Amino acid sequence: MTYVGASLDDGHPDTELPSLSELWAKKYIAKLKDQDALLKTLGEAKHRVDIAQKLTELLRPISAQAWHKTESLLSDEIRRHNISSELIDPWAISKDVHQVYEKALLAYANRLPPQRLSVAIAADMGTIRQKHTVIDPRVIGFVSMQFHYCGQMLASQVKGAEKTALESYFKVVDDHLYMPLHRAYEAAANCTYDAPELKAVHHLLPYSSQIAADIVNMVNQLHPTYTSYTGHLSNQIVRTSSIRDVEMFQVYLWTCVLEQNIAAIQQELFPLCVMLYPRLDVSWDLVREMLHLLQKAFSKYGQPQDTESYQPYHTSLCKMFSAEVLA
Repeated sequence: MTYVGASLDDGHPDTELPSLSELWAKKYIAKLKDQDALLKTLGEAKHRVDIAQKLTELLRPISAQAWHKTESLLSDEIRRHNISSELIDPWAISKDVHQVYEKALLAYANRLPPQRLSVAIAADMGTIRQKHTVIDPRVIGFVSMQFHYCGQMLASQVKGAEKTALESYFKVVDDHLYMPLHRAYEAAANCTYDAPELKAVHHLLPYSSQIAADIVNMVNQLHPTYTSYTGHLSNQIVRTSSIRDVEMFQVYLWTCVLEQNIAAIQQELFPLCVMLYPRLDVSWDLVREMLHLLQKAFSKYGQPQDTESYQPYHTSLCKMFSAEVLA
């Protein structure tokens, strides 16, 4: 692929997304403002083009390595959860990985803001999630880990400030795979303008990243010696994944609020966590602590009238992850 002058749109007209997607995209702008000084010191545009070209050439072998790592991690869980191996198509997943990361690298090479990448790939990522989960939603665990490991391995090829910049694009991909963002957008589009559920989400969604970071900081302070499969909670990779997971819980919760049913959590989030967390050495006590802290954060950042919209689903979420269910 040639990166100079290439376009993310591939000749297709822009698709107008519901305002919820714009709200999510704005969060990327807010977070990136703190990195403005760093971004100004990045290398010349040609340097990014060279990096993107190199990583594109490495996509195929790195995707194969990521597949091996994902399979090693989850093969036993696939059998344990009785997920049909026929639903996990390595060629289809690898094709999706290649196409999505090509777009991410293209955005990086052309210095497009990550929030623009988020909007540009939203529909595609929604289609990918739907394609791989239409028969069994639990397959998203395998697909998301494949994408995640591929992004990690690609980023490991780059050093310094460029690695930091590149990771902001790969985070967009991770977010769309782990979180049902497109499903939330569609649910929001089906709400009336003055629906209390939509208002509650609009009040709290802009703070989701701050809430996630605050909760991870608090958990890290309470459990400074805790170690997961990847490392200590203070490890940057673990911290980034932990923040993403707290955001993931919030997005699943908001999806349920907007759809006014618990299906997204029951069919996707809970099975996903039961499959992945034991393998990643994530304690259920930490999950329960996170859910408790989420409740406090919602009270802090939301409006009093929002409680009625989200409380039933948060209560159900807490019951599903309770010690009575998951020791």
